[in-house]
Amino acid sequence: MQRRKQDEMTSIARIPDTPKKRVVIVGSGFAGLRLARSLSSRNFQVVVIDKNNYHQFQPLLYQVATSGLEPAAIAFPLRKIFQNKKHIHIRVAKFLAVDKDMNCIRTSIGTIQYDYFVIAIGVRPNFFGNRNIEKYALSMKAISDAIYIRNIILENFEKALSADTEEEMALMNIVIAGGGPTGVELAGAIAEMRKFILPKDYPELDFNKMEIHLMEGTDRLLGGMSLKASERSKLFLENMGIKVRLEAIVKDYDGKVVLLDDGTSIRSETLLWAAGIKACEVKGLPSETYGKGGRIVVDEFNKVHGTTNIFAIGDIAIMISEKYPSGHPQVAQPAIQQGLQLSKNLKRLQLSRSLMPFRYAEKGSLATVGRNRAVADLPFGSFSGFWAWVLWLFVHLMSLVGKKNRLFVIISWFLSYFTYDRSFRLLIKPKTRKSP
Repeated sequence: MQRRKQDEMTSIARIPDTPKKRVVIVGSGFAGLRLARSLSSRNFQVVVIDKNNYHQFQPLLYQVATSGLEPAAIAFPLRKIFQNKKHIHIRVAKFLAVDKDMNCIRTSIGTIQYDYFVIAIGVRPNFFGNRNIEKYALSMKAISDAIYIRNIILENFEKALSADTEEEMALMNIVIAGGGPTGVELAGAIAEMRKFILPKDYPELDFNKMEIHLMEGTDRLLGGMSLKASERSKLFLENMGIKVRLEAIVKDYDGKVVLLDDGTSIRSETLLWAAGIKACEVKGLPSETYGKGGRIVVDEFNKVHGTTNIFAIGDIAIMISEKYPSGHPQVAQPAIQQGLQLSKNLKRLQLSRSLMPFRYAEKGSLATVGRNRAVADLPFGSFSGFWAWVLWLFVHLMSLVGKKNRLFVIISWFLSYFTYDRSFRLLIKPKTRKSP
């Protein structure tokens, strides 16, 4: 009876039956993609569930938001990636919940049975319970967010052409909350737009009056990097005319005025939120499964606490160790390495071998502030400036999925570098279907 019920649940999502072990992966970010690509067809049937039909390269979302790259340059269709992998099945669907007792997950297209379930859905913005900021601020975790930010920024300058002086400044001013890599890179890119691009597009506006504010709640920028990198990035930004404020927390925002915790305020109709992240919710797991920031607690094999065949990898997982008491950094490299290690361990499970613990090989950290300006922390030391920027370009270029994407990106970067221009300043708004 139970087996028939399981068969019925499997057929709802129309996944072909197979004697192989089925691995269901929710999420096609760095971790989920690496895992899926590493699992062989010999032992596994792989089902990848994602709400989008593409993998997106999140570290370059800010360049889409600031008109540096087109969206297609940093995204790659999942079916293109796996078109020669007949054992891998893609389903565009929303993940709803997991039933660990029945070994199945519920999605928007039905229920899917699994032998091994892997959670790799990543994180979402953390507004720390502030409803106004959540309502009016702009966050950036997906390509659609980046396009929306680009539209808002460009649309505000169009409005500024016919606004009075006070409203004009509010439309032109941009406030960024959060001094991590996303905030720093956004600030640098917008500063370059203010210097090289916007004055040519909008000669009627005085961009000497445009203010770019970067707010960081702690005592330094790039908290995950070295003190040298932090200080150097701050100097770079200030030399670009960005107003950097440390130990400054955005307390409230009504869409017009940004209120800080010290009582001061800034008129701006654009608040870009990069101040925090929290894990996406996974329904169906016991409450003791969750740790700091809502991340899922896993052991050294990435197995979810209190389960036998459920794993979590990437940003959503928190693996506590002596070296990483708060878990691994929520960046691409740990996610990629966890995906690769889990693929090896799933193969070992098939051979009834003991699992190998995950050990993060730290390769360093990079952040760019703009043209010829970047900071780098590598195992052998820290440096900044032009060569750090070249290294940043190379690492990000080679991390993109697809040769065509790499070609498009390098051409865009080459043209932008020598022409001081950005080609993708398009206001593209979604068309809504009329009600019947």
